[in-house]
Amino acid sequence: MKKILVTGSIAYDVLLGYDGSFADAIDPSDLDHLSVSFFSPHYARHHGGTAANIAWNLRLLLQEPLLVGTVGSDGGSYLALMRERGIDTSMVEELQEHVTATAIIGTDDAERQIAFFHPGADAHGAWPDLSELREDIAYAVIGARNPALMMTAVRWCQVYGVPYLFDPGQQVIALSSDELLAAVKGSAGVIANAYEWSLLSAKIGLSTGALLELAPMLIVTQGEEGVTIYRRKEPAIVLRACPPQRFVNPTGAGDAFRAGLLTGLLTGWSLEHCGMLGASIASFVVEQEGTLLDFLDVNDVLGRAEVTYGEVLPEIR
Repeated sequence: MKKILVTGSIAYDVLLGYDGSFADAIDPSDLDHLSVSFFSPHYARHHGGTAANIAWNLRLLLQEPLLVGTVGSDGGSYLALMRERGIDTSMVEELQEHVTATAIIGTDDAERQIAFFHPGADAHGAWPDLSELREDIAYAVIGARNPALMMTAVRWCQVYGVPYLFDPGQQVIALSSDELLAAVKGSAGVIANAYEWSLLSAKIGLSTGALLELAPMLIVTQGEEGVTIYRRKEPAIVLRACPPQRFVNPTGAGDAFRAGLLTGLLTGWSLEHCGMLGASIASFVVEQEGTLLDFLDVNDVLGRAEVTYGEVLPEIR
């Protein structure tokens, strides 16, 4: 089976919940004096990180992810957990003189989020030699991590002809407009949530239509409002969200969506079906605290998609 190269952050997540609205405590007319504190009665610490989350969900969907990233002295147990689930961590770098990256994510009762991210070991990482693995890699996703290593990944994929999804995430603000444009131009598509896309669009000065002149598709996720997949010279695909049985925490749902999308792309599905699979597995993640599902029945994912969209998805292989 061909592998999906997944590069991005590998981190520990500290999740905080606020029973109220962040917006109520912020005066947009006086941001120069912003100083706020939110009482968070809900606390949890979990494994996380964009790349680790995507790789984990790809494995749940019966795929073969190749994880590329960096962890610190406290990352050994995390890698062991990944290996137990069959994830290839042979290209993950361990730096004993640093700690593993940490994300602190606060969520209010309207699903707004404020996050801080400490890169830890990833700020000192290096790109591995993957040249001998090229023939095993069918697709890649380049997620948020050390900006220099994101661009190294972009160049590697372009040189070796690996189709990749560019997923800059929160690192839109850390990459220059020239870097962002270079990454977009060589990609098989760009994926971002609605807020990230607004930042990216403003920074590179491109509308949706103009971006589609450089990349064949743009996927914009919108949380509970669903997802829109824009395509070059074709109508946009608008999918409503797949409703969960209960809502606990949205952290990690976007990464699960990416895993579903990549699974469909790798197996040659239509973009509609790719989006449906992504939305369905994402709905399972929001039903729990933490980003890594301990167990997932693929048939349940396919069944929820069928109930939501009225279509039977192809078999996952």
